Amino acid sequence: MGMDQIFVSSVQKELQAERYALRDFVHDNDLLRQFFRVFLFEDLPPADRRPDNVYLDEVARSSIYLGIFSNEYGWEDTDGLSPTEKEFNAAAAQHKRRLILIKGQDDKGRQPKMRALIRRAGDELVRKRFEDTDELLRLVYGSLIQFLQDRGFVTTRDYDAAPCENATIDDISAANVRQFIERARTERKYALPVETPPERALAHLNLLVGSVPSRGAVLLFSDRPERFMPSAEVTCLHYHGTEVAKPIPSQQVYRGTVFDVVDKAVDFVMSRMVRRVEPSATSVASDITYEVPYAVIREAVVNAVAHRNYASKAAVQVMVFTDRIEIANPGGLPEDLTVDQLRRPHHSVPRNRLLCEPLFLAHYIERAGSGTLDMIRLCREAGLPEPDFRPEGERFVVVVWRDWLTEAVMTRLGLSDRQRTGLAVLRSEGRLTSGRYQEETGASRQTASRDLDEMVSKGVLERHGERKGTSYTKVKDMPHL
Repeated sequence: MGMDQIFVSSVQKELQAERYALRDFVHDNDLLRQFFRVFLFEDLPPADRRPDNVYLDEVARSSIYLGIFSNEYGWEDTDGLSPTEKEFNAAAAQHKRRLILIKGQDDKGRQPKMRALIRRAGDELVRKRFEDTDELLRLVYGSLIQFLQDRGFVTTRDYDAAPCENATIDDISAANVRQFIERARTERKYALPVETPPERALAHLNLLVGSVPSRGAVLLFSDRPERFMPSAEVTCLHYHGTEVAKPIPSQQVYRGTVFDVVDKAVDFVMSRMVRRVEPSATSVASDITYEVPYAVIREAVVNAVAHRNYASKAAVQVMVFTDRIEIANPGGLPEDLTVDQLRRPHHSVPRNRLLCEPLFLAHYIERAGSGTLDMIRLCREAGLPEPDFRPEGERFVVVVWRDWLTEAVMTRLGLSDRQRTGLAVLRSEGRLTSGRYQEETGASRQTASRDLDEMVSKGVLERHGERKGTSYTKVKDMPHL
């Protein structure tokens, strides 16, 4: 085969160090240099540096367009387009493989045209963000390996399909296998008999490599998978405020089968949610509702555990704050899936295919790629903002809001620190009175009345009753700002 050219597109002066580092990395790597060569405009002899068409000619000759975007948009021609955007357009028109790397997590300091180009790139394909050159090179390496795998030049087993080193069938719990089969038969009418021996069950699920359990088998059915994969755990932390701060009030590390760590992590979160018990209109039993729907938290945790990169030394991390829950897993989105696609019907792209099949059979996940859409719908129905989906370098973060009254919304509404203190009481107790407001904030009766009336007028609170019987609850739906 011939060499595939990688065209590196960026503002040269702004990202010169990154451009040179990328070229040297590819050309010095024993594997990559067999398949790729990097084109940099700076490497052309001065006589060949034509300022116009040389960029587009080289894009046409390249198999991969690699855009590195930062703050500057670059020099503009008479049409108001920079070379970077023209190269991006040419690569799109010619259906080149496009990889977009964005320096920094915050877009506020970027020139307006660069922000627009980044937004456009996000609508059309996958973007990844990096903070430093080392992270840039790791992300590029992963993308180039994926390119070679897609073309069949590199063949490797998926991580969960490879044999688990030093594991034997004795490391698989017969009780865990039996419990899984019982649930799969109930949830999905799974055909395998409950009495099926572990070895046969693993073979049926393609989790046996010869006579050795795969890594997926160990993650699913071993009592102690962390003996073989130390990062196979979920760390849960609970903070009393909205920021990471010490001391940490509550911290737990959960280990065990993927089913166990999901259940324990979800219970950790839900035990810290405000729970309301109300009489049922149709049953003797009371209805129990949480400030965040249970199904939303479960879906977010399951996705983090199922789709994480188990080769990473990092663990799944779940953090509970007063205004939100953050679930982060090592490993970004698959190459052919974008954040925008998560918000509309999309295909399922499992990172760990053999791990996901038993999770599907046990009804922890679906195959349709509908989980994120269900999260969005359930949050809307609960009067909450839609979850945030954030690729952050080599990890993926889901943010689930506990309340539509987020820090950003309170700032936009101009609420005072005193009013925010009162709202914190309302969150924990479900109802607020003027007396309780005075007690917590130290405000006079007149000041408390003025503060509460202002929050009613801004659409934050709803008043119930009159005079001494007056109380306040939070308005369910966010006002138009």
